[in-house]
Parts: sequence; structure tokens; C-alpha cells
Amino acid sequence: IVLKNINNQNKTNSLEERCQRILQDMEGSLTARDRVGIQDFVLLDAYTSETAFMDNLRKRFNENLIYTYIGTLLVSVNPYKELGIYTKKQMDIYMGVNFFELPPHIFALADNVYRTMISETNNHFILISGESGAGKTEASKKVLQFYAVCCPSTRLLDNVRDRLLLSNPVLEAFGNAKTLKNDNSSRFGKYMDIQFDHQGAAVGGHILSYLLEKSRVVHQNHGERNFHIFYQLVEGGEDELLRWLGLERNCQKYRYLIQGECAKVSSINDKSDWKTVQKALTIIEFSEKDIEHLFAIIASVLHLGNVHFEASFSLFPLFIIYSSQLLGIPSNILQEGLTHRKIEAKAEEVLSPFTAEHAKYARDALAKAIYGRTFTWLVNKINESLVNKDSTRKTVIGLLDIYGFEVFDVNSFEQFCINFCNEKLQQLFIQLTLKSEQEEYEMEGIEWEPVPYFNNKIICDLVEEKHRGIISILDEECLRPGEATDFTFLEKLEEKMCGHPHFVTHKLADQKTRKTLERGDFRLLHYAGEVTYSVVGKFHLIHKFKNCLLLFKVMRQSKNSIIQHCFHTIEPDGKKRPETVATQFKSSLAGLTEILMTKDPWYVRCLKPNHCKQPDRFDDVMVRHQVKYLGLMEHLRVRRAGFAYRRRYEIFLKRYKALCPDTWPHWKGTPAEGVQRLIKHLGYKPDEYKMGRTKIFIRHPRTLFATEDAFEICKHELATRIQAKYKGYRVKGEYQRQREAATKIETCWRGLQARRERERRAWAVKVIKKFIKGFMNRNQPVSMDNSDYLAFVRQSYLTRLKDNLPKSVLDKTIWLTPPPIMQEVFHILINPLLLKPCKLQIKALTSDIFKGRKENYPQSHCIYIMFVSLAWETYVISHSTQYSVPVIKYDRNGFRPRFRQLIFTQAAAYLVEEAKIKQRVNYSSLKGVSVSDLSDNFLILHVTCDDTKQKVGGEQISLSGSICMKLLFDIQPGKEGFVDFKSSSESMVYRAKNGHLMVVSPHNPMHTT
Repeated sequence: IVLKNINNQNKTNSLEERCQRILQDMEGSLTARDRVGIQDFVLLDAYTSETAFMDNLRKRFNENLIYTYIGTLLVSVNPYKELGIYTKKQMDIYMGVNFFELPPHIFALADNVYRTMISETNNHFILISGESGAGKTEASKKVLQFYAVCCPSTRLLDNVRDRLLLSNPVLEAFGNAKTLKNDNSSRFGKYMDIQFDHQGAAVGGHILSYLLEKSRVVHQNHGERNFHIFYQLVEGGEDELLRWLGLERNCQKYRYLIQGECAKVSSINDKSDWKTVQKALTIIEFSEKDIEHLFAIIASVLHLGNVHFEASFSLFPLFIIYSSQLLGIPSNILQEGLTHRKIEAKAEEVLSPFTAEHAKYARDALAKAIYGRTFTWLVNKINESLVNKDSTRKTVIGLLDIYGFEVFDVNSFEQFCINFCNEKLQQLFIQLTLKSEQEEYEMEGIEWEPVPYFNNKIICDLVEEKHRGIISILDEECLRPGEATDFTFLEKLEEKMCGHPHFVTHKLADQKTRKTLERGDFRLLHYAGEVTYSVVGKFHLIHKFKNCLLLFKVMRQSKNSIIQHCFHTIEPDGKKRPETVATQFKSSLAGLTEILMTKDPWYVRCLKPNHCKQPDRFDDVMVRHQVKYLGLMEHLRVRRAGFAYRRRYEIFLKRYKALCPDTWPHWKGTPAEGVQRLIKHLGYKPDEYKMGRTKIFIRHPRTLFATEDAFEICKHELATRIQAKYKGYRVKGEYQRQREAATKIETCWRGLQARRERERRAWAVKVIKKFIKGFMNRNQPVSMDNSDYLAFVRQSYLTRLKDNLPKSVLDKTIWLTPPPIMQEVFHILINPLLLKPCKLQIKALTSDIFKGRKENYPQSHCIYIMFVSLAWETYVISHSTQYSVPVIKYDRNGFRPRFRQLIFTQAAAYLVEEAKIKQRVNYSSLKGVSVSDLSDNFLILHVTCDDTKQKVGGEQISLSGSICMKLLFDIQPGKEGFVDFKSSSESMVYRAKNGHLMVVSPHNPMHTT
């Protein structure tokens, strides 16, 4: 059920991820089990049916679900394609999550191991097994990558992490090769311990290697390659390095690299891998000298492979010289070691030459010994860089990457050791699984019922028992005096193993079985099935080792530090019985078993879906074969011997509490009581479940399936109820927010209204007080106390007067009686002679107000309004004005037009400009006035020149005009001016070319005064 709270946007991503987890958990997937299969094989109803097992595995593979659980065991099927399920985001999702909460994944297992180790402070190991090409190496890489991300990080810890991660490409280069089944097949078993401190940080590591396939150095089957490092050196090495090593950049030149006839592989980039190995060696802190000696050894092996023997001497001495130089051994000593053996006769040592066949074997034995011991040195060197010098107690997670059962057409000594290893691990696996099951039952207080299972101890004893086991017989046969052969070894086996139920040869078999066995074969019945081994040329190894003791002693003379270290442990003489390879492997396997017994086990079983490495192809026969050899059905049977499903009470109740009204939505009692109430409501039968101390155990998967199906039906109703509640919650919340917002707005508005009302009342009080005070002082002179009241009285009177004016100015009977303050104004209003100066005063006041403040005032009103101020001033200063008119005055000198105001008073005429009196003409000096007979509005004043303050000559003043005659006037003494009048249809005034003032206007009779 996915619920998304849009009010909490910051948690959206985490909520969606959490919901996605809930949708994808194990129980949730049961509803789609018919299509995608079941995530845990333990929940298979027909758990004993191999067909049901295969059907479930196929369903999941077809849906690209490559991981499936068997309890805590993880089954992985190689998809042979990228699925995008190993990203950093995927790692984050699986960190800190319950093991069964999310779909099966290698990250889920790695995280559960890590958290269990931290919480319980004990050691664990993860066993990764499977056929070549099934993905074991990739699985171990993913586990290491997960720990590199999830562990705490510091600069020192990052160095340890980098070394742990980069140890993989180095070990892959020296220990992996292309086989028919896999282009990057591990040809050795690897156990890696990762050490963690108390905070869960990776602080160190240690690696153990098992059974390197040294025979691959000298021989490869068709379609296979030698170890990667040889091809990487030849293809990717620098030219200078190759010259120093005596190598050519051509793999076809070297016998050890071309036997499989596939030196070039499209899926492998040797040049790029060479750079990765070089970088890794540097970070793991290999010195330049170590790297130089290491690659010298690799090159010497290639040169040894080209040494050819015939009769009693060797051919191609150049390769002997290169090998001796690179190994730091004199060439004659190396050649002697390759062509002779030492024979001890009493106190003397005699050198006997090899046959060509023995010399070739000695050459190959030396190449294998050099490479095998160098590989061991390489692992030890990596361990030195990973060692943790802190002596405090550490917890450990081990990674065991080892071969699964191998069954080929011809099975040799290597397959025998590999299958013996798997037999021992299966024995350990069954013991630890049963032990963990029994411990869980005892811890939960549930009676343990013994589980019948196949105990493969009888097979392990058949191989490793002292004096009677196959390995002991092999040792005795290889080291006994005389010439041992393949068939003497087989005869010894038949003698000692006769009658053993898990051993059969051609001689011991019945008639029917004998047809399937060669005379040089023996067959073992392993826990996973029958395997036939051939002893011909494969098992008698150690008797030839005695012939190579001289050659190994030669190696001790090497100046190469790595060779010196690798061969310093060789016995100085042949008196002490050397260990066979099988005995060495048996001892190391016993040591590994002891290590694993001290740790808690976790398992990853890797399966290969087809031989062709093709995606989306599931080969039933091949997968069934692997399921059998990996013992998956056996493990499932052990896990299902008791109860198929178990969960903690808290988890079980949390998921299914909706199925019972008493437990939904909240159970207030203990989880155990809630689960008891729940299963009672569901009708579980007593034999279907058990109640432990902390967990409920359900015996049959069908019981769980029925519960899950009921929950699936319940979810729809539950979702509807939750949606309704949630929608109601959302709507209620929105309503409450709106109501709160409305309340706040109302509060603010009421406060604003109240403040405005208070201010209005305060203003009203002030006005009323001032009005009363003004009324009380209304008859007093104007002051601050009564000015407002008097202004109100004037305004009130004028307002009333506007509606009650008399029809005639001369009618003085119907005027409203003015208040005392308006008596003076009243007399002005009723006296026409006094009203005109008042109007002039108003005009002057208006001009002063708008002067300089309104640009277009002169244009929008009469331009001569600016002269009003001066006119009023003139009136006030001298006499009352009789007439005033705006005019254009033309200068006597040049006839430039000037805007003036002409004012006539009782004493004189004035020409003014704005606030300045430009000229005063007394009536006593006025001789006359002239006008033309045209409609030019032109006026000429004639004045005397007696007054020195007056300008000389006549002034021409005109509003417009034109005449038909010429007028002469004096500008100044001795200088005259002319005005010409002319009749025309248009009116204009301008200065003519002759310098006269030309007045043009329509005709009108002229008058002269």
C-alpha cells in the first residue's frame, strides 16, 4: 500500500523508496508466485520434487530474477548480460535492511553477514562455489565492492580498501585463464579473510590459495589459453621491457601460448588489463625490483617452453641463455639440470643423462614449479601489504571462492582433488547447517526432531583415511622402491578398496557397469553423483619428482630474489620423504576446514544456465546437473525437515495484523500475544505452527500462502479505508488552515478599523474643541484660536451666497447679511467700482501661484496674465486703474516686437512687462494719437521730447494692421523712422527690406487726433 504525503516534500524520496521496499519484500511477492516464482525455495510445497525446484528456478530466470534463497543460502544463476542491479543506489537500498525484507540479492547476503558480525562480534565466512563460468569470481567481487562502500572511510582505511580491491586483478592475471566454459576462469581456490575493527571498518586482510592448476602452464586444451599474465606481458608490455626480457610481441612465437590455438580472444583486452595489473602492483606496494624480477620469471617460463630436446643434447640454446639470464643462473648449470639426473651410489653422486622424453618432462616440471611457487610468493606478498599491525581483537568475514564439482569426459588428478574438496565442504556444510538449525530450535524452546540426511563421511574417509585412503595409497605407490606405474597404483586400490560401496573399477564391477569403465579407470560415488577418474599418466607424479631434485637444487643458485625465496625450502638431500601434491592439498584442506569450523557459514551457489554463454537461455539438463552436484536439493531437504517459515513476532504481526479486528490497527499487548490472537482468528491448526520464544514457526508453505492470499484480499478494503482516513485528514487540515487564516485576517481587519475609528474620533474631538473655542473668540482679532472657525464662517457664507446672488449688481436689497468677518468683502461685492480691482488682485495672485510651476500655463491661458501682478501693484501704489489691455510694442530701433501690458490710470499710461514698469507716459506730454483707416488695430501715441526721462520719438503700438501711406517719426535727434501702411486682404506686420515697418491690413478710413 503506497501512501504519499505531499505535505512533507523533503521526505518524498525516502518514503517512495521505503514503499518500494514494502512492495518488493518476500511475502509481498507471494501473490505473484505463479508468474515470477517463489523467492525462497523453502516455501515450495513440493520441496522434495526436483521438477518443482527447476520450474521455480526457470520462472525467476525468465523474469531476470537471478537470485533465489534456500533459507539463508543464496542461489545465483549467471545471466550472461548486464542487469543494472549492482549500482551504488542498489547498495544503498540494501544497507541495513532485514535479510528477507527485499528481494534476494548478493548485497542482501553481504549486508546481513556484515551487520551480524558487528552486532554479535563473531567471525563469519561466505562460501561461493559453482562450476567454471557460473559467476563465482564476479560474486566475490560484488561482495568486496559492497564492503568498500558500506564500511566507514578514512584515508588509512581507503588504502586498505584499495589494496583489497586491487588484489583481485593481480590474482586474476596470474591465476585465471580462458577455458572452454569461461573466458575468465579461476584456476585456483581462494580464501580471503577481511578483518574489521570494532566500528566495522575494514583494517586488513589475508589470502590463502589452494590447488593452482599448474599443468595449464605447459599444456592447454584446444580452445583454451594459458594464464592471462603471459598474454598481457607479450601484448601490453613496453618495447623496452620486451627487449630486456628477450621477448617478441607475437604470442605465436611461444610454444606454451599456442597449444590451445586461441591466443586472441575478442572478449579479453590484454593491453588494458596489463595497465590495470601494473597500477595494482604499484598500489599494493610492490617495489620496482620485485616487479622486475617477477616479470623476468614470467618471461623465463616462456623461453623454457621453447627449449626442445633430441637424443642427449638440447636444441635452441638461445632460449636456454635467455632463461638462465632472467633466472640469474649460469646457462651451463641450467642446461645440465634440464638434461641430467643425480643418482646416489653409496657415498658418491653420479649424473645420468635423461632421455629426450624425461628431459621434456623435467623442463615442464621446472616451468610448473617456478610458476606455482612464484604464485605462492605473489599471494604472500599481497598478504604483507594487507596485514593489520594493530594487535587489538578483530572480527573477520571470510570469502571462499572455490570450484564446484567438476565432471568431464576424462577426469584426472585435478578433478579428483577438486571433488574431494567439495566433498569435505559438503560435509562441513551439512554439519554447520544442522548445527545452526538445532541451535535455533533450542534457543526458541522448540523440540528438535532428528533430521535424516546422507552423511558423506564415508566418502571423505575413502579418500583421506590414513593408510587405507586413496591419497595414502597414492603416496606409498609413488615413493616405494622400484618402478611404479599407473596400473600398479590401480591394483593397489583394488586390493585395499575391494567391497567398498562407493568405489568400483573395471575389475570389481559387475557385468553391466564394466561396460562403462576402461581398464585404467576407477569410479567414486560422491554425494553429488558418480565420477569416473582415469589413472593413466595422471596420478603417478611424485616418482618423477625424485628425478627433478637436481634441477630444483640448481634453482637455489639463482640471483633472482623471488626464485631464491621460492626454492630455499627444498630439502638439501633426498633422504627425507617428500610430500606428494595430494598430501599437500589434503593438509591445506584440513587447515581450511579448521578455519571454517570457527566461523558462522553463509553460502552462495552459482549456476551456469547454458554452455554457450548466451543470455535468456535456460538449459534444463545442464542446470539440473549442477543442482545435483551442488547438493541444493539436499540442503533444501535439511531446511524443510522442520518448519518451512519462521519470523519474529514483531514482523509477522506488523504485516498481518489487518486480518484480525482485535489486532488492527494497534495492538496494545505483547507481540507474542498479538500473534496468538491473530492465528486463532485465522484458524491455524495446532500441527501447523509452533510458538517459540521470539518467533513463530509455520510448518507448511500452504499455510503461509493462504495467509498471504487473505491479506491480498484485505489490502484493497484496507487501502480504501486508509485513503478515506487520509483524505479526511487532508481536508480537515486544509479546513483548519483556512479557518486559522480567516481568523487572522479578521483580527487584523478589526484592529485596523478600530485604530481608524480611534483616530477619527480623536480628530473629531480636536475639531469640535477648536470650533467651540473659535466660536467663543469669533469677535476677537484673527488668531490661532479662531482662524479655523472664521474660515468656516467665510466658507459657509460664500457657499450660501453662491445660491442667493441678486440678478443685478445694482440691486443691493436682496444680498445676504454677511457675518462680521465678511463685512469688508460684502462692500466690495456690492460696489462695482471696487470689484474690478479685486478681480485684478485675484488675477495677480493666480499668476504668482502658477509662475514657474506650470510650463504650459501661459499657452493654456492668456499670455498677458503675467502683467496682472504689476497692474495690481501699480493700482495699489498710485491711482485706481481705468483701463488695461495687452499689446505688442515695436521698438523704434529695429522694430522688434515686445509683449507689454498697457494700463491707463487717471494720471498716466503705463507699459509694463511682468512685474516691471517699462515706461510711463504722462498725459501732459501726450501730443496726440494716430490710427490708420485699415483694420489693423494699430495705435500710435505722439509724445513730446521735453521730458529727458521719456524716450525720444513716437511709439508705435499695434494689435495688427496695414496703411496706404507713410508715417515719419523721430527715433532720436537727427535720426528718423518710417511706418508704411498698406491695404491687403491679409493682415501682417513685418520689417521691410528698406528698413521700414510695414503694416498690412484690410482698408478702413483713417482718423488722426
